[in-house]
Amino acid sequence: MRVVLAEDLFLLRDGLVRLLEAHDFEIAAAVESGPELARALAELEPDVAVVDVRLPPTHTDEGLQCALTARRNRPGLPVLVLSQHVEQLYARELLADGTGGVGYLLKDRVFDAEQFVDAVRRVASGGTAMDPQVIQQLLSRRAADDRPLARLTPRELEVLELMAQGRSNAAIAGQLVVTERAIAKHTSNIFAKLDLEVSDDDNRRVLAVLAYLDQGR
Repeated sequence: MRVVLAEDLFLLRDGLVRLLEAHDFEIAAAVESGPELARALAELEPDVAVVDVRLPPTHTDEGLQCALTARRNRPGLPVLVLSQHVEQLYARELLADGTGGVGYLLKDRVFDAEQFVDAVRRVASGGTAMDPQVIQQLLSRRAADDRPLARLTPRELEVLELMAQGRSNAAIAGQLVVTERAIAKHTSNIFAKLDLEVSDDDNRRVLAVLAYLDQGR
């Protein structure tokens, strides 16, 4: 699996390269600036891009803008964003096309190698990998001005948050220490209240939820 990595801090970039190579990823390019990233994504056609939001020369949003441009030119290009902060606008723009293969992780909340590697693999395979804090902020913004979302019970909101992270019913049940049947009931209620099509496909239902959340941009 070929990866293009963009991170301006040398030590972090080098550490990520070593980590990914140790888990059998091929590093097609490891770059430190927006222009380098744009060229790498256009020329190398990686299986997945792991991108810091803020890159030189301006340290604003070069990383994400390069990734979004590449994703428009190559629909469905898997992109995993790394950031120091929850940037709601960035998260929503990344999710806007609803095609999957997206992730948004906060650097200081990646606690172990397996967590990060699993996120890269999940995104590369077309799935989602969203940090819980990103989901919480998207949910909180929608809840403030959206009546259907406000209809959800506290438990349903909790299930929705975990669902949007990419978790299956079984994983959610384990996290909340309830039965899988109870989670299936909560899930059905959530879909009904949000007017979403019911689906047993984990990635499809996550995308449906994220697409719904993105309507409030």
